[in-house]
Amino acid sequence: MAYREITVIEIKEVLRLWLQDRMGLRPIAEAVGVDRKTVRRYIDAAVAAGLVRDGGEAQLTDALIGAVIEAVRPERPAGHGAAWEACRAEHDRIKAWLEKDLKLTKVEDLLARRGVEVPYRTLHRYAADELGFGGRGTTVPVVDGEPGHELQVDFGRMGMMFDPVTGRRRALWALIFTAHVSRHTFVWCSWRQTLEDVIAGCEAAWEFYGGVFKVLVPDNMKSIVDRADPTAPRLNITFTEYAQARGFVIDPARVRSPQDKPRVERTVTYVRDSFFAGEEFADLADAQRRADVWCRIKAGMRIHGTIPREAGRGVRG
Repeated sequence: MAYREITVIEIKEVLRLWLQDRMGLRPIAEAVGVDRKTVRRYIDAAVAAGLVRDGGEAQLTDALIGAVIEAVRPERPAGHGAAWEACRAEHDRIKAWLEKDLKLTKVEDLLARRGVEVPYRTLHRYAADELGFGGRGTTVPVVDGEPGHELQVDFGRMGMMFDPVTGRRRALWALIFTAHVSRHTFVWCSWRQTLEDVIAGCEAAWEFYGGVFKVLVPDNMKSIVDRADPTAPRLNITFTEYAQARGFVIDPARVRSPQDKPRVERTVTYVRDSFFAGEEFADLADAQRRADVWCRIKAGMRIHGTIPREAGRGVRG
């Protein structure tokens, strides 16, 4: 039953993105964590079952998803698909090419010349898992993109605070959201880092920003990511269903890769020093009320050093 449940969510997410954003196969594959051929099989099976691209998400019924599952159910007796096994058969050649510092895209081309057609994502995953491919890369500037597109999120430990409910001092956490373009920040205070806290924080963030961003970029917090992986993280099913209901895409940062979410990564210290340090709060509700004011006035009206302009100008940015 667990396998079927994950498959349902995975297939629904592929089809939802195909219907919603008219994305190509590669972006959908990267967002969901499957290869392009799998995405194509899902879409082809859904279209054969009656899915129409202009028909809206209401078409994604249990009956349609069930038909797709029956059509594309993989057979993997060894735990991996045929593409992985094809990579395994070429293991020594792939290793030799990588040792010559060939790009993995070039390796993909060389394999294709030998008649070995494998999806790049599978090749990358095989090279990373079996050959230790990948490492510290060069830092390059990231284009901001469109306002309202990407929102980065991370938990930050603020410090110890007295909790009148328990009668003791506890660690206060802040779920920090930072808009990719405007850098406008929203802070949600919490005693814990549970799934319920994250969803509550997201709901408050949508209200604060005046709408839902298209892409949410979290770190590998356990409330969102069940299993971290450099190329194919396993997302929490409940949070994926929440994302589907709200209409945004989850694009988690890689493990130990702060450059994947630099906007919010730099904001954690700022929130701790500017909002929390030296303050006394009556309780969690008081902390949240004052966090809201701080986000709109102090953080929202500051002149950001990188942009430069007020971080809160165009709040949904």
